[in-house]
Amino acid sequence: MERDPNGKNPHDGGAKLDAGKNRLGLVLGGFARALTEVGRVGTYGAGKYTEDGWITVPDGDARYTDAMLRHLLAEMRGEDVDPDTGLLHAAHTAWNALARLDLRLREPAFPPLDQSGLGSAPGHKAG
Repeated sequence: MERDPNGKNPHDGGAKLDAGKNRLGLVLGGFARALTEVGRVGTYGAGKYTEDGWITVPDGDARYTDAMLRHLLAEMRGEDVDPDTGLLHAAHTAWNALARLDLRLREPAFPPLDQSGLGSAPGHKAG
C-alpha cells in the first residue's frame, strides 16, 4: 500500500505517497562519476558498432560475461586503462555487467518485479 514516509494523510498538502519506492537518485547521484565513465564506453561502442546493436549479439550473455571478465582480469593485473579504447577497464567491466543484466531482464521467462520495483514477485528467489 502506498503511504507518505512522514505519515501524512494522502489528501493533506505536502503528502507524497513514495514510501518504500525505488530511489533511483541514490544510484544516479551516488554513482554519477562511474556512470559517466560507463556512458563513455557505451558511446565508444555505438561509434565502433551501432547504437543498441549489443542487444542482438548472438550468445550475448556469454560473450558479455567473457568481455566483463577480460576487463576485470586486466585491471587485476594492474592495467587501469584499456589500450584499445583509452577508457578505464573498470568502466568496461561495469558496462558489460549492465549489458548482461539487461539481456536477462529482457527474457520473457524473467519473473516480474513487485510494484515497488524493490524486490521480486512472490515465489521468486532473489539471487
